[in-house]
Amino acid sequence: MLNELSIKNFAIIDELHLSFDEGLNVISGETGAGKSIIIGAVSLLLGDRATADMIRTQADTATVEAVFDVSANPTVREKIDAMGFPDSDELIIRRVISHSGKNKAFINGQSATLMNLSAVSERLINICGQHEHQVILNAENHIDLLDEFGNCLPGRNAYEEIYNQYQHITNQIEKLQALSKSREEKADVFKFQLKEIQDVDPQPAEDTALAEEKKVLINAQKLTDYAGYAYDLLYGDKDCAIVKLKDVQNQVKEIKKIDAGLKINDADLETSLVTLQESALVLRDYGKKLFFDADRLAVIDERLELLNRLKRKHGGSLEAVLHKKQEIEASLQTVFSLEEELEKLGKEQDEVRATLKQSARKLSGMRRQAAEKMQQAVEKEIHALNMPHAAFTVHFNPQEDSAETFGPKGIDEIEFYLSANKGEDARPLNRVASGGELSRIILALKNVLSRTGSVSSMIFDEVDNGIGGAVAEIVGRKLKEVSAHHQVICITHLPQIACFGEKHLYVSKKVVKGRTITAVNELDNEQKIEEISRMLGGVHVTPKTREHAREMINS
Repeated sequence: MLNELSIKNFAIIDELHLSFDEGLNVISGETGAGKSIIIGAVSLLLGDRATADMIRTQADTATVEAVFDVSANPTVREKIDAMGFPDSDELIIRRVISHSGKNKAFINGQSATLMNLSAVSERLINICGQHEHQVILNAENHIDLLDEFGNCLPGRNAYEEIYNQYQHITNQIEKLQALSKSREEKADVFKFQLKEIQDVDPQPAEDTALAEEKKVLINAQKLTDYAGYAYDLLYGDKDCAIVKLKDVQNQVKEIKKIDAGLKINDADLETSLVTLQESALVLRDYGKKLFFDADRLAVIDERLELLNRLKRKHGGSLEAVLHKKQEIEASLQTVFSLEEELEKLGKEQDEVRATLKQSARKLSGMRRQAAEKMQQAVEKEIHALNMPHAAFTVHFNPQEDSAETFGPKGIDEIEFYLSANKGEDARPLNRVASGGELSRIILALKNVLSRTGSVSSMIFDEVDNGIGGAVAEIVGRKLKEVSAHHQVICITHLPQIACFGEKHLYVSKKVVKGRTITAVNELDNEQKIEEISRMLGGVHVTPKTREHAREMINS
C-alpha cells in the first residue's frame, strides 16, 4: 500500500507531501492544477523513463520519493530480498532526475536500476490511465491478460521451454539444409584446398629445418676452414694442444714422485685428453663432409617457396597450414555426413514437435476454460455498470497446429470482442467502444483482473471519461467495491464518484512571486462538502447545492 508520496521540483510542483490511506482515496481539483502530474511522478517510481524537461524551471534536480507498506505483501518482499536490497515492512523508493542526465534510483537507500524498479512495482501498484487503456485495447496484449487471469502462465512457461527447444532444432536443420544446397560447390572448394596442401605434404617445423640446412650449404667453405683450423690446434700441429697436454701429464707425474701432496687428479687429466682427442676427430670428420652442393640448394629453395606459398594463404606459419588442413578435413566430413545429420535432426524434430503439439493443445484448453470464466466475470461487472445488454467475448482465432504456426505463446490468437447494445454483432473491443463505454469496460476488466493478482494499490486516472449522471454513480460504487480489496487512488472530475472517497485530496495552483505552485490539501468533512458542491454547481454554489452534496456523501 502507498502510504506517503513526496515530490520536489517536478514540473510545476515546487514541493508536495501527500499521505494516502486504505480504501478509496479521491483526488480532485480544477483542470491544469497538476493532478495528472502527480500520477506522472508515481510512474517514475515504477521504472518509467525520465527526461530533463520534467525538472521544474530554475531547479537543478527533481526528486520523487514514496513510502510503501509491504508488511502484508510477501511477493514484493521476496523480490526485494532476492535483488539484494534491505528488507523491512516499509519499502522506500526514490528517483532523482538531473539536467546532466545522470539520473539515480534508490530502493531502501541502496542504488537501483530501472529494471529493479519495474520488477518490484509490477506487484506493488498499477496505474490505470490513458496508457492502460491503450494496453487493454491492443489485441496483442489480450492473450497475456487472459493467461494472467486464468493462471495459465505456468502452462505457458512449460510450453515455451519446449518451443525454444523445437526452434533450436529447426534452426540447425535450416542451416544444414542451406549448406546442403551448395554442398557440391563447397565440397569442390574444400577438395581443392586439401589437395593443394596434401601435394606439398608439409611436415611440422620443416621450414625451420630447411632454413638451417640452407644456411650450412651457403657457408660450407667457411665452415670447412673453421673445422680444419680447430682440428690443427687440437691435434694436427706438432705443437698442438693434445701434445702440450701430454707434456703436462708428464710434468705432473714427476712432481708427484717428489711431492705426493699435489692436488691434481691424474684421471681428470686423462679424461680431458680423451675428450680433446674425440673433439679433434669430430672436427676432422665434420670438415670432410662439408661441400657446396648447388643442386641440393636449389631443391631446398624450391621446397621453401612451396611451403611459404601455403603459409601466405593459410595463416603465415606452417603450424597454421597444418591446422587449416585439419579444419578442411573436418569440413569435408561435415559435408559428406549432412544427410545422416539431417536425418537424425529430422527424427528429433518430429519427437519434439509431437510433445510441443500436446503442450500447445493443453495450454489452449486451459485458456478456453479461463475464457469462459473471464466472459462471465467481465459481463457481470459491465452489467453492474449500467450496460445491461452488453456481451463480452474472448474470441479465439485458432491456428492450424502445423510446425509453421507454432508461436512462442502457443497456437491461439486471442482478441476481446464486445457487443455494447442488444442486437449488435460482437466486434473487436477497439472498434466498438465509445468514450463512456470504454471507461466502464476498462474498470470492469481491471476489477476482474485485480482479483487474480497480488498488486496492493490501484490508481485510476480518466476513469470518468465520457460518463456522467447515474452511470457515474455506478462507477463510483464499483470503485468503492474495488477499494475493499485494494487501496484505490482515483483522480476524478465527477461529484458522483468523489462522494464515495474515504479520503479526499484537493489539488490547486496559485502564483507566488511570479511562479505557479501546485498545492494539495486534505479536506475535512465540511471542506469535502464544499468541494463536491463546487463540482456540482460550478462557480456559484448555493445552499441547495451544498445540501445536495451533503446528501450524496451521507447516502
